[in-house]
Amino acid sequence: MTPQLQQAIRLLQLSTVDLQQEIQEFLESNPLLEMDEDDFEESFTSDNISTKNNEKQEVAENTEEIKIDSEWTENIPEELSIDSSWEDTYQNSAASSDTPNYDSDFDFESKNAPAESLQDHLIWQLNLTPFSDRDIEIAYSLVECIQPDGYLSVTPTDIWQSLKDELDELEEDEVIAVQHRLQRFDPIGSCSVDLRECLLVQLEIYQQHPLYKPTHNLINNYLALLGNKDFPQLCRKTKLKEETLKKVIDLIQQLNPRPGNIIDQDNTDYIIPDVSVKKRNGAWQVELNNEALPPVRINKTYSSMITNHDKSNTAKSEDISYIKNSLQEAKWFLKSLQSRNETLLKVASCIVEKQIDFFEKGEEAMKPMILHDVAEEVNMHESTISRVTTQKYMHTPTGIFELKYFFSSHVNTSSGGECSSTAIRAMIKKLIADEPAKKPLSDNKLATILADQGIQVARRTVAKYREAINIPPSNERKRLI
Repeated sequence: MTPQLQQAIRLLQLSTVDLQQEIQEFLESNPLLEMDEDDFEESFTSDNISTKNNEKQEVAENTEEIKIDSEWTENIPEELSIDSSWEDTYQNSAASSDTPNYDSDFDFESKNAPAESLQDHLIWQLNLTPFSDRDIEIAYSLVECIQPDGYLSVTPTDIWQSLKDELDELEEDEVIAVQHRLQRFDPIGSCSVDLRECLLVQLEIYQQHPLYKPTHNLINNYLALLGNKDFPQLCRKTKLKEETLKKVIDLIQQLNPRPGNIIDQDNTDYIIPDVSVKKRNGAWQVELNNEALPPVRINKTYSSMITNHDKSNTAKSEDISYIKNSLQEAKWFLKSLQSRNETLLKVASCIVEKQIDFFEKGEEAMKPMILHDVAEEVNMHESTISRVTTQKYMHTPTGIFELKYFFSSHVNTSSGGECSSTAIRAMIKKLIADEPAKKPLSDNKLATILADQGIQVARRTVAKYREAINIPPSNERKRLI
């Protein structure tokens, strides 16, 4: 393959975010390629705001500012007395409501700072809390053993064993006492050993609640039964009526089983759709998201130097050779970008055409489709379709989907037709959403219901589809009401 073809293939498989970075790197390395400022500015002037009115308003504002400044400077004395203060003589710009607060608007340190970890958050509170030097050393040892979800990776006994040689006459109760203080830090429940201890610490804020005692009893003694959703056994053990037990469970669900997850350590990943689908005049139309990529063009100043050199021969041959090579690379880069956009639009349009029932009726109308179907339609190789649909996203009226989402295997129906696995997953999700709360549908029952609808699917296949959409088994879906 030629270098140009390799470049085109590489750009084709890049996601929008990676392609933005690739374009930026090429802009920095090749002087013949530049940002198309005209297109960039047009994207900000596409609304109905009049540019001329804005210019007039800016001139008026600047004139008013000059007038105010001149009046202000006239009142400044040449000499000040020793006991004079700055506020008595000069105007305080921060007090003006018209002056923007640049300290708050441009807080670069907070915006670019790394995400705070749970340990950092606890240590920050530890430094603000009165502790003895002995307790501080114990607290730091405990904080170092906290996992991202807020639980200790070791027991307080292990901490005591590791510190008793360093701290004279250290008792295990001292470590437990420091642990209890850390558990009341934000987020409450951190530094706990297990789920029971974590929930009991958080439950302390509900001590005035009328159901505090039965809730404390359930968490302390029957948490395993609650995890298994054995509600009849819970009613017998706790001696609570079913309606009261539900209220107790509702109170427990207000607690956080993983308090450390409140401190977000991961940066948010944003999805930029490559294409958008809209229905206009009764027809579905596919459009490229041109705003996702910066507009680029050939630099006219540098490219004209080649023509001027042929006429004048004043420039150095080495410089002209460098410009010619850069110009050729820039042209190939733009051609590769154009080819990528055309291929992406062609494949996306073919997907929408084949899956028109999905856009009209929803997931249950999804048709089975494989890469070969689209490749044959657009006259391309399957590997090209795979590259185009990987990490590329489509914005639809019902949400944003990866192009790979529209490809799925099929299951035979009793009528001799085919049903998409995506449609079957949607049917399973709908059946489970409407199932009885006290008696959820088993995988075998779901397979029977689907068979009655003409879809031949085995129980283990139903289980696989159910797990794929993150739905627990029937014994974990039991609810009181």
